[in-house]
Amino acid sequence: MGTPRPAEQLRGDALAIWRAGVDAIDPLRLLPQVVRAEHGELSFGEHTFDLRDIDRILIVGGGKAGAGMAVGLENALGEELLRDKQVTGLLSVPADCLTQQVRAIRLAAGRPAGVNEPRPEGAAAAEQMLRMVGGLTQRDLCICLLSGGGSALLPAPIPGITLEEKAEVTRLLSGAGANIEQLNAVRKQLSLFKGGGLARACRAGQLVTLIISDVLGDPLDVIASGPTVENRQTFDEAIAVFSDLGVQHEPVARRVLEGLRSRREAGDTPAATSQDYNLVIANNATAVDAAGMEAERRGYSHAMICASASEDSAEEVGAQLAAMALHMRDRPGPDCLISGGE
Repeated sequence: MGTPRPAEQLRGDALAIWRAGVDAIDPLRLLPQVVRAEHGELSFGEHTFDLRDIDRILIVGGGKAGAGMAVGLENALGEELLRDKQVTGLLSVPADCLTQQVRAIRLAAGRPAGVNEPRPEGAAAAEQMLRMVGGLTQRDLCICLLSGGGSALLPAPIPGITLEEKAEVTRLLSGAGANIEQLNAVRKQLSLFKGGGLARACRAGQLVTLIISDVLGDPLDVIASGPTVENRQTFDEAIAVFSDLGVQHEPVARRVLEGLRSRREAGDTPAATSQDYNLVIANNATAVDAAGMEAERRGYSHAMICASASEDSAEEVGAQLAAMALHMRDRPGPDCLISGGE
């Protein structure tokens, strides 16, 4: 393992390695790397659009990284494009993120800081976004910015179901042992925004979604509950969750089931008309890889762990990491452990 390093150097190196991982997913740096406006074209990764075919650009979305993504996107587009394409937008973000300086995009406090639950303010923002995207035309471009926490920041209950009932039924199902798939099956059918709802409402010719993923494995239908991803789960599957868990006779369950059956009987859900592009621009692996590169630059032989699926409890993962650290301490080999998960 070589000559032991002084404690102060170890502390400085650890902070620098951590900072490298955080910087790699900083939206202020990330968006200008992914979005390019040059030579009459607008590019999102490998997807390129001729600006002559675009009249207006609307930006919507939400998440805990939303404010930084908004600033990063505005910087990437540049003042001339912001003006020429009449760029406007609305993002739902936590209240403590409103300090970011944006120009064309409006930031709405979808919930108070530290309260990761749907609130009326978030519902108002989501409903306004649905109206905004519904007013676009085939010559417009809609950009959706999504990040962790987007689901709670973008609630839009279906008619006949209140925000309080939606939250109550989520608590009921969770308490009955519902897994994430069962919860999502119900929540998407109770939302006008989630489960592809934003895409169905959008009338733009092109809809580009840029995602900073907080979900292991990057399942597009799970991140922020997939507002721009087709919902492949049916009303019948959502209804079955209640009987499977034995809670179908609870008062709030009866009200929600009535709403789900009414929606099912109303007919087929309209298909999205926009050409959709969903791009994960950063995730857990992005941060872990960048931290590993910094560790190597500083002379460490590092071991990296990047979870790609659901993990055990935090207590169990912590015990596993501690055991690995002790193993590394007592044996030759890697002297820097970098782990990323959820």
